[in-house]
Amino acid sequence: MSAKKEYHLTFFHKYLTLWVALCIVGGIGLGRVAPGVAERLSNIQVAQVNIPIAIFLFAMMFPIMLQIDFREVVNAVKAPRAVVLTLVINWGVKPFTMFFFAWLFFRYLWAPFLDAQLAGEYMAGMILLGIAPCTAMVLVFSFLAKGFMGLTLVLVAINSLTMLALYAPLGNYLLGVAEMPIPFWTIFFSVILYVGVSLVAGFITRTRLIASKGIAWYETVFLKNMSTISIAALLATLVYLFMLQGEVILEFPLSVAMIALPLIIQVVVIFSIGYAFSKIIGLKYEEAAPASMIGASNHFEVAIATAVTVFGLGSGAALSTVVGVLIEVPIMLLLVTLCLKTRHWFPSMFSSQKKTHTQRKQRKTTPQLDT
Repeated sequence: MSAKKEYHLTFFHKYLTLWVALCIVGGIGLGRVAPGVAERLSNIQVAQVNIPIAIFLFAMMFPIMLQIDFREVVNAVKAPRAVVLTLVINWGVKPFTMFFFAWLFFRYLWAPFLDAQLAGEYMAGMILLGIAPCTAMVLVFSFLAKGFMGLTLVLVAINSLTMLALYAPLGNYLLGVAEMPIPFWTIFFSVILYVGVSLVAGFITRTRLIASKGIAWYETVFLKNMSTISIAALLATLVYLFMLQGEVILEFPLSVAMIALPLIIQVVVIFSIGYAFSKIIGLKYEEAAPASMIGASNHFEVAIATAVTVFGLGSGAALSTVVGVLIEVPIMLLLVTLCLKTRHWFPSMFSSQKKTHTQRKQRKTTPQLDT
């Protein structure tokens, strides 16, 4: 990792929680005032991947890709503990904890208030979210938490590939649905549009500008406002998502709340497991933050596509996956704040690199005694 970067909170960053709240209210209001616009935008899709969301995510992630020293990706591959931890949590823990919380709430706690069939559909939607971890938006959350971006990129790529192999078998097992389809093209296009395009564009832009203008100009001038652009795109995405789903919130507020509570608990539990084990196995903070947040996030496009295909557009399963979209950004931003406030619990990659550099310098300057 390159030298430690100084992070200064601007007015825009300092009151991010307020902007998030305003975007949620504004998005719901826009969806209410102009439902036709929201409906038309939601229908612009390729393999059930929403193109406007892809554009917003590109605007979020391109500035982040510009700030990644791609040599860090090579270093990330040399740190297998974080990769193994994420894979174990995402595929060996998360699907089953999601199943447990879905069963607990919709078979027992909420059962007196719901029709049995509808409760079963809500459970199914939650399970579909549980077996679709790691949205590409984790790159944004990791950046905000000051994580190791090279590692985050590697983790996102590995989990996307793993999803192709494990998504359908886990879904068939946990849902008891015969031959649940793999939404291959949804996974493929979401990875290409959300990660691939911004990755290639960022790599080309970075290498060419550094070659022509130099690293000093690139870091002090070109990158100066890139994080603000990324967060502005994140907030615009939030407005858009709540504009699309505002009608659902207003029409079924109790159902949304019933689904949201176990989903929020699940996110917190999975993050806590990842964070705790990151500490136990000795990860640095810059590794622990993205490794823990990847498991807490959900690939909601894949979950929604599968819910619609298997259970139908108006099903309770589809509604559960939509609620997963609604809680994703606000809850993950809270986890970013938690990471930043607890980063002193972990050693830092920067401090260890500084110590190594000092030791090397001392070895060079210390006179050698003849033996």
